[in-house]
Amino acid sequence: PMYVCVCHAVTDRDIHEAVDAQGVQHVEDLEQLCGAGSCCGSCRDVAQEVIDARLVQARAYAAA
Repeated sequence: PMYVCVCHAVTDRDIHEAVDAQGVQHVEDLEQLCGAGSCCGSCRDVAQEVIDARLVQARAYAAA
């Protein structure tokens, strides 16, 4: 796994699980859930990219 938020030790896998299980769609949702993006903020753009990519995967899987 790749650490996305070092401040809160949140990995890309953690974000994938948050999208899949908790319906996270925005960094703000992730902040509320696990704190990612709420400390120094340097991970916010990458975290949103990981969220967006997972949402695209989920939509493609659902359409198949």
